[in-house]
Amino acid sequence: MNLVDRLRDTVGASHVLTDGDLSAYQIDWRKRFRGRALAVVRPATTAEVAGIVHLCAEHATSIVTQGGNTGLVGGSVPDATGSQVLLNLGRMNKVRAIDSANQTLTVEAGCILQSVQETAAQHGLLFPLSLAAEGSCTIGGNLGTNAGGTQVLRYGNARELCLGIEVVTADGEVWDGLSGLRKDNTGYDLRDLYIGSEGTLGIITAATLKLYARPAAVSTALAAVPTLAAAVDLLDLARARLGPALTGFEVMGRHALDLVRKHCPQLQQPLAPTAWTVLLEQSDAESEAHARTVFEALLETALERGIVGDAAVATSLEQSNAMWHLREAIPLAQADEGPNIKHDIALPVSAVPAFVAEADAALLAAFPGSQLVNFGHLGDGNLHYNLQGPPGVEARAFLDAGEARANRIVYDLVGRHGGSISAEHGIGVLKRAELAERKSPVALKLMRAVKAALDPHGRLNPGRVL
Repeated sequence: MNLVDRLRDTVGASHVLTDGDLSAYQIDWRKRFRGRALAVVRPATTAEVAGIVHLCAEHATSIVTQGGNTGLVGGSVPDATGSQVLLNLGRMNKVRAIDSANQTLTVEAGCILQSVQETAAQHGLLFPLSLAAEGSCTIGGNLGTNAGGTQVLRYGNARELCLGIEVVTADGEVWDGLSGLRKDNTGYDLRDLYIGSEGTLGIITAATLKLYARPAAVSTALAAVPTLAAAVDLLDLARARLGPALTGFEVMGRHALDLVRKHCPQLQQPLAPTAWTVLLEQSDAESEAHARTVFEALLETALERGIVGDAAVATSLEQSNAMWHLREAIPLAQADEGPNIKHDIALPVSAVPAFVAEADAALLAAFPGSQLVNFGHLGDGNLHYNLQGPPGVEARAFLDAGEARANRIVYDLVGRHGGSISAEHGIGVLKRAELAERKSPVALKLMRAVKAALDPHGRLNPGRVL
């Protein structure tokens, strides 16, 4: 019996897809990578995942693991050979347990992030991981890429929000590491090996997540600042005044919001166009009145010091959501404008203004007339620093002709300023060559040793990361 038939026996014929339109599984979100799988297999249980891994090992077939297929670096779609099994975990979407006293939630890897947030809220608790794709990305993918999002400043990346995981190893064994413990000092931290490994070391099938008390009030504001240095000054002031209550600090360049104005005209922008707009959020444990008083005092001080030129504070949940929609609409507006050269970079916050000044100058010299679409999570030093072609230049042609040169300019400067070429999107296929060139040789040697130990035959997501 061939592999596909044996897979059908394992998970049911209706959950092994080989014919018809499989583009939802075989084309990445940015439509940059298009593959062809031997079969798309959709297991419902951890035991079925283990069975699939055993079968693929017997047939010397590699496996690409996929959650919501919202990744941005080509790590969750098969290659073009038609020889890989695509393991989509979307059917594994059960909530296994919630422990309100321990403030933990155990879910399967295929759970949609938004559903996890809603489940926590139903129990009066908060799961703070939040990103634009939360309506379709999955917890397994979030952990596999160590996703960031808008509240890393306060709560950390996905790694910091996970206490334990369940993993199917490369040889088909199941490691139950679903601990809800906040302290467990018994040897190597295996959890952290798998989180962020992009499916190359094992297959995460479930996770125990860390929950928090829901804030009594959330306040949101937009502030216009003349420079990125002023934005950093505002961040310093907000940290001093709000402390851990500061949960969001996003920055948006003028051209980024111009694209939203062009492609999403239904979204009202309460501030006039300006060089930089900051989106601030605080979560208050006391009351809405206290939150508003503290927030307004912060902005008044910033206005008096000349850090901020204008500001708008949300007076309702609807207005707060509208402000966040502006930020979340930027990638959608970019997509409507056409393909562009994207960079997901991390820098020390103190280095951001100097980096942007140098990178802007270098890119505009190399690509006259191009537009810089700069936005991101300034509170944790993560910029989505993107380059759009000049007016009249076909977007795909600009991407194909200019990407390598633009990447060289940006990543050289990132390295010079002590940063990282991937803050939250991962490496996948897109940045694999860059990682090999820019990562420390010692670090690469250690990473390859870990890969060889946990996946000696190289069958899990081959060609990704390393």
